[in-house]
Parts: sequence; structure tokens; C-alpha cells
Amino acid sequence: MTKSEESFIDMKSQTHPDSEISRHIWRAKYRYQQNGEIIDKTIEDTWRRVAKAVAAAECRNTAKWEDKFYEALSEFRFLPGGRIIAGAGTGRNVTLFNCFVMGTIEDSISSIFDNIMEGALTMQWGGGIGYDFSTLRPKGSLARSTNNISSGPVSFMKIWDAMCDTMLSTGARRGAMMGTLRCDHPDIVSFIQAKKESGILTNFNLSVLVSDALMKAVSNNEEWLLVFPEKEISGHVDQAPEEELVYRKWPGSEEEIPCRVFSRIQAVDLWERIMKANYNYAEPGVLFIDRINEMNNLNYKERIYCTNPCGEVPLPPYGSCNLGSVNLSRFINQPFTEQATIDIEGIRTTTNLAVRMLDNVISISRFPLDSQKKRIYRSRRIGIGITGLADALIMMNKDYGSKNGRSFAENIMREICYEAYKTSVELAKDRGAFPDFKAEPYLSAPFIQSLPVSIRQGIKKFGIRNSHLLSIAPTGSISLLAGNVSSGLEPVFDYEYSRNVLNSNGSVSHFRVTDFAYRMWVEEFGNRENLPESFTRARDLSPEQHLQMQASLQQFVDNSISKTINVPENFSFSSFKDIYSDAYNLGLKGCTTFRPVKNRSSVLSSD
Repeated sequence: MTKSEESFIDMKSQTHPDSEISRHIWRAKYRYQQNGEIIDKTIEDTWRRVAKAVAAAECRNTAKWEDKFYEALSEFRFLPGGRIIAGAGTGRNVTLFNCFVMGTIEDSISSIFDNIMEGALTMQWGGGIGYDFSTLRPKGSLARSTNNISSGPVSFMKIWDAMCDTMLSTGARRGAMMGTLRCDHPDIVSFIQAKKESGILTNFNLSVLVSDALMKAVSNNEEWLLVFPEKEISGHVDQAPEEELVYRKWPGSEEEIPCRVFSRIQAVDLWERIMKANYNYAEPGVLFIDRINEMNNLNYKERIYCTNPCGEVPLPPYGSCNLGSVNLSRFINQPFTEQATIDIEGIRTTTNLAVRMLDNVISISRFPLDSQKKRIYRSRRIGIGITGLADALIMMNKDYGSKNGRSFAENIMREICYEAYKTSVELAKDRGAFPDFKAEPYLSAPFIQSLPVSIRQGIKKFGIRNSHLLSIAPTGSISLLAGNVSSGLEPVFDYEYSRNVLNSNGSVSHFRVTDFAYRMWVEEFGNRENLPESFTRARDLSPEQHLQMQASLQQFVDNSISKTINVPENFSFSSFKDIYSDAYNLGLKGCTTFRPVKNRSSVLSSD
């Protein structure tokens, strides 16, 4: 066994549990190699490289901050986004940002292919991408300028999908894209049914932009209008031009513009189509877009129509996500005992360092496009999240699905939220506020209004360095790197299960993995049977319990949360269709479900 592998095995110190998949993830995704030479001989070399690169953005005491960052990283207390671990300090022409929302697509061939080119460049640099396709004319419509017949947004999305297949992003990272469409676009039904057959748009996650108006229309059993901007179209091949117009705020326009009514459907029928698609093939998810914009800290400056590929960061055109997660499983003292406690002060300290690190990442990162760099420098958005929540709950003897468990998680997220905002205010004193900061409208934003008075007073006096600070991501690879801790805020999938991992050559490796907390329990007590009640798996929870956990934490997250509501295969459709309306009523910004069905693959599988 090499020295680099030995550094993964110290169970008792918890620097890195014995895990074959952890070693594989490090070697395949994060270890720095140059021209065949291995630069990072050990995982400690990787952390030192990242810490040194990020500390270089400090104006003074660089060595001190490098050591502080290294300590947080090497103890797996803070896990930066994968692009940061893979790229920081390598000198490679890559971005340290995981994902981007791309620019607004104008309804022209030149704009469509310009956007495809920008997407290809961004993926080549290692970034996932998101697009709103609502600006593309519906299928069969005639362009006002050329009278050409449109093939519709879904048809053009297939070109993006083919591009993503070709690019495959960089290294051992699968290309990822988000595609969104307005719920009142004339092609919304085609969009909803786009993945009915497997193998179609496989590189896309799809989400419908659901408005408050649609939810109200569904509730009141009202008619729903499908519309498109009048200035772009002269008619439709199947009908004579209609003059009925309504006014809507459409992507690319600051004010409401006249839109032609294409057709009318019952709102409940459209909603049921969305629900049946999710029930049968897990897509499209929904984004409650009016709530996203209402709650946006920069609602005075920007309009949002899309998110990053996993949905945890709603972003304006050319916005990007700069993410990292506090690993809660590293802060439990005397786990599994009646004396178990969580180190809240340690979480605060780590959050403080995390905010500083991610703000520094903005300063040292390269960007595929100048427009992306300009956008992130205007807002300096970051997203501090959590991972290992479910394992931490188990170690604290708390049931994920219980009110007690939710209260525990809520208290932790509150501490992280407040510490992140305090740190960003302190950074603003030294480095200045983000350029788009305007005190009066920023302080009027609903999320900012929910913060303690002391934080709001600090923002008013000194400004704030980062427009947004919190986001809970899926943390797939980095949670594996940390010894297979439970991912993000998700419950433990299973105690032992199979996991597929994409390799750099496109092949897939299969691993038998063990949950971090379960492995600790067995190591300590040697007992695989009669587990304590706190050992809860995803399949043991009802959809309502999943939603309630997400809602408990959303109130302390200014961006959003990536969460999968696991639904058993035998769950009835009559019960399933209420999940999304429940999510809306709980104040969530979006919702995604997964129900295992035939011919739909999964990265994880239990025996």
C-alpha cells in the first residue's frame, strides 16, 4: 500500500475513513497530474495545493490563512466544490466554478448557435450549464422577420444535448445541463413529455418554470393561456393569425410586453401532465419562479429564469455558482452515546473560513467568458451548504424524519446562516461591498429582513461582500471523498449499497460502499443488527418527511436547495400528485422527485 493510500485509512482520527471509493474519487477526479507526472503524491498534497492557491488572494498574512484553510480542508470539515479541488493551484485553463447559467437566447439561428458555442466553451473549461428556452418560438410558428417555420425549443435542445455528448466536460465529470421552459409557453406540453422515451435529452435536467398564477389557476380550476411575444411571430402554420393579446413579463424584456394567445387549456390538466411525467419518468421538476424572484436578494437588479443543473442556485444570465459544504459529521463529540454533542463553535469557525475561502476563489478563478466574470464580480455570489446531515443526526441519536431531528437541523442551519452573513459584513469592512450593493433595496429584500437586527445594522453601516451566501448542493463526489458521508441534506440512502462512478475514459466503475455513520457504529460496537432508531434510510421516510426537512432549512438558505423526494415504486399517483403542491404551500423554491421505475437508471442501488 502506498503512502498516498495510507492517508485515507485513519478511522479513529476521522481524517479519512477506509474507503476504496474515496481513493478512487481522489485519483480520478482531484489528484493533480501534469504530463504524466503525479504532482499530488498524497491527499494532503491536494489540500495544501488548494489552501495555498486560495490564500494567494489575501492581501496580508498569506501564510497564516494558508494554514487555517489547510486545517479545515485536511480534517474534512469544509469541502469545497469539486472544480475548486481539481483546479486550484494547477495553473490549468479551467474554471473553479462548478456551474453557470448562460445568456438569454434570442429567437434567431445566429443567437442559437452563438449560445451553443458559449456553452461548449464553458463545458470545455469544466462548468455545467443552464439555459432557459422560453425565448424560442413555438413549433409551427412563423417568424415575423423571415416567415420561416420554427421547429420549437425541444427540437433545438437536442442540438445542445448532442454538443454535451461530444464535450463530456473535462476529466471524470459527466456533462450536466439544466433546461427550463415557462409554464405558459405554447410548447410546454412537448417539453413536459420530452423524456417520455428513454435516451432523449439525457444530458439535461428539465424543470418547468411554474408561476404563482398557474398555482392559483390550478387551485381555482381555471382556464390557462399559452402565449408567446407578439413581436417575434406573424402567425402559425395551422391557423389564421389571431389578434387576442395579453401582457406578460418575458425573458429579455424589462417591462410587460404584448403576447399572442396561442391556445387555452385547463390549468388542472396541465398540472396533471406535469405530475404524471414526474410519476412515470422523474422529470421535469418544477421551479416556483415567482417565489425565486421575490426572495432574490438582488431582485432590484436582476431577473432569474434558470438555475444551475441541480437546482440549488437560481442565477441570472451568465451567473455562476461557487459552492462548498460544511461537513457536519466531523463536529460530533461522543457519537452514539447519551452524552453526544455537536461542536457549534467549531461549525461557526469553519463557516467563517469557508466564506473567506469562497470569496477568495472568485478572485483567483479564470472564466470561460468575460460576461461570466463581469457578472460574478458584480455580485460575488457564493453558496455555503452542508453535507453529512443525516450521519450527524444518527450520531446524535436523532431520527431524520422526526420533529426533533428537523429542529436540530434547523438550529445548525441558522447558526451557519448567521455566521456566514456576519463574516461577509466583516469582509466588506476590509475589502468593500459587492459592486451591485445598494443598501436600501438590498435591506428591503425578504430574506435580509428575516436576519437578526444586529446583522442588518452591520449591512447598513458597512455593506456586505457577497450578495448571497447559502446554498445546499447534492455534494455527490465530495461526500464520497470524505468517506461516503450522507450527501447534502439527504437522508442516508442505505447502510450498504452499490455505487457507479464515471471514469475519465468514459467507462463506469462499480463500488460496494458503506455509509460513514454505519461504518463507525459497526467499528465501535461490532453490531450490524438491532440498530438504534436514529438509523433512518431514505426509503423509511414518507414524502412529507422529506419535504418538511427541506422546508425547515430553506428559511435559512438565501439561494436554494437541491433535494430529491424519494418515492417508493408502489406509491399511488393520487397521493404522489399532492407532493408538488405541498412543496409550494411549504414555501419551497422548487421540487424534484424520484420514483424507481423500469428502464430508468440510477447511480445508487440497494440490494
